Amino acid sequence: MTAIEGIWESINSFGYAVPIFMIQIILIITVTRALDFLLHFFHQPRAVAEIIGGIILGPTLLGRVDSFPAIFFPMRSLLTLETVAQLGLIYFLFLVGVETDSQVIHRSGQKAFIIGAAGAVLSFGISAAAGLALRNFLSQGMKRISCVLFIGVCNSATAFPVLAQILAKTKLLNSEIGRITISAAMANNAIMWILFTLALSISEFDPLSSLWITLSGFAFVTFCIVFVRPVMRRLVQRIPEGQLASDFHVCLLLSFMMLAGVLTEAIGIYAITGAFLVGFMIPNGPVKVAVSEKTHDIVYGIMMPLYCIISGLKTDLTLIHRNNAQAAAIIILVSVLGAVAKIVGIFIVSGMYTMTLRDGLTLGFLLNSRGLIELLILNIGRIKQLVDEQSFSVMVVMSVVMTVVTTPVASYLQRPLRRIVGYKRRNLQRSKPDMELRVLACVHNTRNVPSIITLLDVTCPTKRSPIFVYVVHLIELAGRTSTMLIVHSSDHLHQRPTTGASGPQGQGNHIFHAFDKYERQTGGVSVQTLSIISPYSSMHEDICSLAEDKHVTIIIIPFHKQQTVDGGLEPINPNLKIMNENVLANSPCSVGILIDRGLSSKSRHASEDHHLSRRIALLFFGGTDDREALAYCWRAVENPSIGLTVVRFVPVHEPSPPPSALELQEAKLDDDYLNEFRVRNASNDSVVYVDQVTSSTEETVAAIRAMGDTHDLYVVGRSQSEAATSLTAGLTEWAECPELGPIGDLLASSDFAMSVSVLVVHQYVGTIPGVPPPGPAAGDDGEQRFMNHVNPKASFAATT
Repeated sequence: MTAIEGIWESINSFGYAVPIFMIQIILIITVTRALDFLLHFFHQPRAVAEIIGGIILGPTLLGRVDSFPAIFFPMRSLLTLETVAQLGLIYFLFLVGVETDSQVIHRSGQKAFIIGAAGAVLSFGISAAAGLALRNFLSQGMKRISCVLFIGVCNSATAFPVLAQILAKTKLLNSEIGRITISAAMANNAIMWILFTLALSISEFDPLSSLWITLSGFAFVTFCIVFVRPVMRRLVQRIPEGQLASDFHVCLLLSFMMLAGVLTEAIGIYAITGAFLVGFMIPNGPVKVAVSEKTHDIVYGIMMPLYCIISGLKTDLTLIHRNNAQAAAIIILVSVLGAVAKIVGIFIVSGMYTMTLRDGLTLGFLLNSRGLIELLILNIGRIKQLVDEQSFSVMVVMSVVMTVVTTPVASYLQRPLRRIVGYKRRNLQRSKPDMELRVLACVHNTRNVPSIITLLDVTCPTKRSPIFVYVVHLIELAGRTSTMLIVHSSDHLHQRPTTGASGPQGQGNHIFHAFDKYERQTGGVSVQTLSIISPYSSMHEDICSLAEDKHVTIIIIPFHKQQTVDGGLEPINPNLKIMNENVLANSPCSVGILIDRGLSSKSRHASEDHHLSRRIALLFFGGTDDREALAYCWRAVENPSIGLTVVRFVPVHEPSPPPSALELQEAKLDDDYLNEFRVRNASNDSVVYVDQVTSSTEETVAAIRAMGDTHDLYVVGRSQSEAATSLTAGLTEWAECPELGPIGDLLASSDFAMSVSVLVVHQYVGTIPGVPPPGPAAGDDGEQRFMNHVNPKASFAATT
């Protein structure tokens, strides 16, 4: 019975299929979300909450209350619930295929493949060997050899989505260990599916049927590679660049996925195999993005919890001690041996590739995470009566335990190491001129590329003072809360980008190719390209985590507005402004926001002085950010084709009330650093000093406006010293973009008629244990170097 006539007819609504199904969904979502909220504080993935929720609602706890299963989970309703759960499982495997980037597998190389394969083979081999040796102690009512093989397959599995959530929660997703883990997990599961197919074939009674199942499976995979993938590629190429896939494309793919599921179910390799292969065959582009966005929430939010609850309803932990406790102990022992074999094997292979002790152990524990993939294998084994009720319950508990242990162990092995090691060169002022400068350059689209390359060129990369650039293509991932498997890194692209690529993937190819070309044509520059695909709400965490992992000195991020045809600035996406603010607030190093107004175009002032290619103006008011801006310009003037004008704004009157001791110390740091800069560049004719005396905000604005378009780039600090507040008073109250500071916001304002690019610099001033604060403070080597170079010429330069 599916319909209901209403409570006014004195009819119990719990006796109808649709009402009881909706009540079950409400109960399942409430329980799993509540557990997920509680476990969130322990950084556990959602799959753990869903499995535990199923155990709570099952016969282990609430199911033992007579009225509870009779009201909420009556036997007549389980068929509907399990049917929807199986459909959700098919969609889930389809999304796993969609979110698995085939290019990551191609770029993973021998290292990740051998690590993943070693973990899968060793775990399966040790589990199977131990199980076969102890098989006589298992329950007699099941096929012991097949049960042992299935336990070995479960131990060799790695849950993709669960692993990605753990990496995201531990802030390792964009680190080197995170990328190796994702690639190794793909190789691990590729070997696992082969072992799973072999275990299924061995468990069949008829060898001829096993042979036909295997041959049919290989034939279907070949068909997908030879015919389905080219058709998918043509479908993507027909969509105009920049446009999203239509609902027709999404429905067509979902229908084809269902057809593939029917075919694979018919040949004996289960519908989930066909769904995964169809998802995996979809090339990167708008179709993959549209399919993921339109199906992700309903599958991960509703359908998959149903599958976990169904598994929990079949899990009865009381059977462990009521039935053969010796058999349960043997299964636990075999599972532990399999997990230890995977961890030790991965640790040994990682050591062969010169990975550190911590990274090797972290990789072993991460690849040992379990979840829905193991539940899938166990349910298949239970349906085929290869695993009994007791073994099923024990393995579900072991799956939860293995996954719960992964997060704290990975956090312990990785995060304390970062806090202890740290790095000193977190800002430009502290960096030594003859050391490598590490820059993280963020790019949203191809329009950002020329200006970023020009800015890097201005920074004067040389073989004596090289620059290592981490180019990160930022792509918004809408409709989900974690980056999942789509985040990937890209090595240098030595081939030309394909003209048929569209959307973010096509733009990424052009971006990476442009920076690869810049690296090959410029000496002193090394480039590593990556992509971060995540929601803007959490993208700053990925950027900051990557910067800390790579020991970056400065992060360059584009302004959230871009230049229009008439020379104005229009917003690209309001979320970019929030992301930039979050990067400024959480960055582990200095940050520069680039406001591009044609920086990459040919200098308008090159004809005035033929040996100069660019003219830079530094507006110096004082403070930590202005000293960081001066440090950037100091590096830029090492390039003989760069002209620099340093404009120091000086108040005409002494501040009232008198400055505090902290303000006097800040003013001394400004004077010392600026005088040191003058001493070092006294013989550089391309550097010009100007003292601009002003008494009010109006005079400051007038002086900056009078400079006009005489330069190609203005460099300003985000905030100014307290002594200069009288020169910028009132600008903050009217600021459109307060994240730029008063002067940066003034230069970026639409009312300020200038067509000059602006670089707003924010210095990292956080303290590091055992490291003094940045800046040439008393006793610092910066001040000592200045005192060693003081001479009559320096004194003259300081007074002019």
